[in-house]
Amino acid sequence: MQLRFTEILKKSVGFGFATVIALSVSGCGNGDVLPKPSSYLRLDYPVARYVDFESDCPYGFFMNSSAKIEVSKNCGFAIHYPKMKATVYLSYMPVNGNIEALLNDAQTLTYKHVIKADNITEQPYLNPDKKTYGMFYSVGGNAATNSQFYLTDSTKHFVRGSLYFYAKPNFDSIMPAADYIKNDMQTLMETIHWK
Repeated sequence: MQLRFTEILKKSVGFGFATVIALSVSGCGNGDVLPKPSSYLRLDYPVARYVDFESDCPYGFFMNSSAKIEVSKNCGFAIHYPKMKATVYLSYMPVNGNIEALLNDAQTLTYKHVIKADNITEQPYLNPDKKTYGMFYSVGGNAATNSQFYLTDSTKHFVRGSLYFYAKPNFDSIMPAADYIKNDMQTLMETIHWK
C-alpha cells in the first residue's frame, strides 16, 4: 500500500511540475510586458496665411485667411476662429486730445484680469516709420482673455484688441489655440496702417 501511495505522489508532483512549466512557457510568448507611453492630444492648425483687410474705416491690417471677420459699430471688428471657438475683438476710437484716458482705459481693462492671471507680460511695440506705437499683453493663467494689445499714432487713431474663448478659461486646455491666435494678433497689430 505504501508503494502505491508513493507512486501516486510522484506522478502527482510530476504532473503538477509539468503543468507549471507549460503555463510559464506559454505565458511568455509575446516578450516582455512594457507600460504604454504617455500620449498627448494632437492639435493640427493650418499654417497661417495672412491677407490684407481693407474697409471704409481709417485703418487696415493683415489677418489670417482662415478666420472670419464681422464688422461691428464704430469701425470695430470681430475676427472669429470657429474651429477654436475664439474671437478677437477690435475696437477703434479716434484720438481727440484724450490719449491719456484711452491709454489708462486700455491698461485698466488688461489689469482687471490680474485676479485670475498668473502673470501679465508687457511687450512694447514701436514703429516710427508707420507711426504706430503700442503694447502687447500676454496674460498667463486662467484669465478670461489671454492676449490683448493697443496701438496708436498718438494724435488721431487708437485701436484696442482682445482675445476671448467661448469656453471656461482653463489655460492648460486652450494653450495651443491661444498661442496660435496670439501669433495672429501680433501680426495684425504689427501690420495696422492708418489711412
